[in-house]
Amino acid sequence: MDLEGYAKNLLYKKVDKDKIVEKLIELIIEFKGYEQKLAEKWANAIIQESETTLNIKNDFARYERSGVKIGDVGVGSRGLGDFYIHSKIGDIIGKTSAVIDSKDMDDSGVVKIDKTKEYYIVISVDGIHSRLSDFPFLSGFHVTKATLRDIYVMGATPVALLSDIHVADDSDVSKIFEHIAGISSVSRLMNVPLITGSTLRIGGDMVIGDRMTGCVGAVGITDYLTARSYSKPGDVILMSEGSGGGTISTSALYYGEEDVIPETLNIKFLIAADSLIKSGQVKKIHTMTDVTNGGLRGDLNEISKTANVKLVFYEKKVRSLVNKRVLEMLDRYEIDYLGVSLDSLLIICPPDLAKDIKNVLKTKDVRIEEIGYVEMGTGVEIVEDGIHKKFEPKFRESAYTPIKKVVGDIKPDNFEDMVERIDKSVKKAIEKRDRMVDMLKDRT
Repeated sequence: MDLEGYAKNLLYKKVDKDKIVEKLIELIIEFKGYEQKLAEKWANAIIQESETTLNIKNDFARYERSGVKIGDVGVGSRGLGDFYIHSKIGDIIGKTSAVIDSKDMDDSGVVKIDKTKEYYIVISVDGIHSRLSDFPFLSGFHVTKATLRDIYVMGATPVALLSDIHVADDSDVSKIFEHIAGISSVSRLMNVPLITGSTLRIGGDMVIGDRMTGCVGAVGITDYLTARSYSKPGDVILMSEGSGGGTISTSALYYGEEDVIPETLNIKFLIAADSLIKSGQVKKIHTMTDVTNGGLRGDLNEISKTANVKLVFYEKKVRSLVNKRVLEMLDRYEIDYLGVSLDSLLIICPPDLAKDIKNVLKTKDVRIEEIGYVEMGTGVEIVEDGIHKKFEPKFRESAYTPIKKVVGDIKPDNFEDMVERIDKSVKKAIEKRDRMVDMLKDRT
């Protein structure tokens, strides 16, 4: 519970200050168990801070509201709204000196560290799954898998991990230890050291409750890249077996399907990618990615846009590669398996390389099959019962928990209006950045 946000929201709505204090006292007593006098001191201090900062005039401290809420536009929900917001983040950052940066909408960023040689540093960061806050070991395990996946799919070998954890004031300290243990499990199995990090509270004293969030980042090195933009017409698409990660674990937990969770506790993806690098086969591959961002619906369409090619895949072949118990659960709750993270390795390569890749992964007991092909054109097609159909991402990823079912995945009627407001907000942010840069340049 964000007490500062709660107080500011009521102040913004012109609710009587005494009533706000009463509500805050109730919440503080309920969550903290404090006596009345101490709760009153807290409530009054919160009101004081909230009022003082509600109408800050400093241009660099304040922000002008766009009128578009994060949840309404689908940020973090791996669909059309989320992809649009990420493209706008790339606009603010602008073109950089990096080989691959945020504008490429890829899994990781890449910088060349020697202008005379093909040698790169690859950097990735992934956030903890928001619904795994109450399951810290699982959140650590799965987010570490996710960030290492993003390093591997760029053709790089991971060399270090870093962690950032934010826990709310009333969290038990064991959450930190369990989370680090989850990270450390993958770290040890893949021999990639966790070398640094940060641990902070969410909102300091202003947030009560026991929510946890944060991220795990990774650094890798390589002399060859397998970016999304390198896909070419004539290539074939391969996909490895998938049993999901944080998303599938979340679905299992919140639908009471605990027996599915063990299916997600593996590092097959990481072993598969690592074996391709060590075998040297990776240097013949054009593109690698993980089936995560909104599932195949999101990933294939992002590849199509980035590489300016058309991708065609066979639904039946994809379905055969999804872990049986995971697929049964998804079908049982009518969750579109093509719109969620499957933790599968997707490879786009020349046709004559497919057999060699299969042979390498076979030695690691990882199944991989050809699911489609790349041709001239744009967009993505799914083939079902011999019929080619247009295949696009929805506004949000597949609804994989009960609350997500309520929220739904339908594009809001006012989406175009939201886009217009977002564009204006982005323009103002860029102008503010430029003013800051100009101001500091004049001072140096």
